[in-house]
Amino acid sequence: DSERPWKDEEKVRWLCPVPGYDRHFGITEALGVEMIPVALGQNGPDMDEVERLVADDPSIKGMWCVPIFSNPTGAVYDDHTVSRLARMTAAAPDFRIIWDNAYAVHTLTADFPKVPDVDALAAEAGHPNRFLQVCSTSKITFAGAGVSFLSASTANLDWYLGHAGVRSIGPNKVNQLAHLRFFGDAEGVRTHMQKHREIIQPKFEAAAAALTRRLGEYDVARWTHPEGGYFIDLEVVDGTATETVRLAKEAGVALTPAGSAYPYGEDPDDRHIRLAPTLPPLAEVETAMDVVALCALLAACRAARA
Repeated sequence: DSERPWKDEEKVRWLCPVPGYDRHFGITEALGVEMIPVALGQNGPDMDEVERLVADDPSIKGMWCVPIFSNPTGAVYDDHTVSRLARMTAAAPDFRIIWDNAYAVHTLTADFPKVPDVDALAAEAGHPNRFLQVCSTSKITFAGAGVSFLSASTANLDWYLGHAGVRSIGPNKVNQLAHLRFFGDAEGVRTHMQKHREIIQPKFEAAAAALTRRLGEYDVARWTHPEGGYFIDLEVVDGTATETVRLAKEAGVALTPAGSAYPYGEDPDDRHIRLAPTLPPLAEVETAMDVVALCALLAACRAARA
């Protein structure tokens, strides 16, 4: 449904909900695609803004979405948002949404989120090729050595396979079989992810406790309380995120660079810091988050005195 290859377009633009995933932004930047930030709330992106932008500009060819436990805020798109994304009118007939379900089963509770059938919703609305759904087991079994998935319309899959067939004869079928035998079925995946939860939930609780202990009585920061995913989004006083990260590094705690959750690494408010409590041992999480909170408080105090 494209009039010409995107490489032949004078300009290609892409919507990026923010705060968002730095790897997504790195891909579009590397491809020379102009990125347009759109505010992300707890129920999804600002749909009034999304609909306004795509309705008037045919150079906007697509949008990144992490609909379940979004990186880094943990936001989950609600049904109304999903429906609007499927049904909205776009000036570009070949508008696509890359629907990255990286955290679809990464719950921090006993419950698993509903995964909407966006392909069916889009087809009903007359946009059968709108969504490209992707996910993998890289944060479930082996990072970089798991099984990846693509769900899309027949037309989209035919297009993809036409290119994938040139790149590779086929996937690693032995690895696919190993995953099938390990999990058995969907319930096996859910059982496995509850074991993940037992490991990482205490780390999220420790991070939240440290932030509350150090910052709770001061009006200098707020942070998300996700029910799944791998991250916490810490919002500090405007203009102090970079300084907070610098101070933490001096104290021995390495953080994702301030601004990484925005296209081109530019947070206009210098406010957001992505925290990833999943990797370190629990004791290190407690110490590291204590340091981060103190650094945020120090940066806020210095900014107030400036």
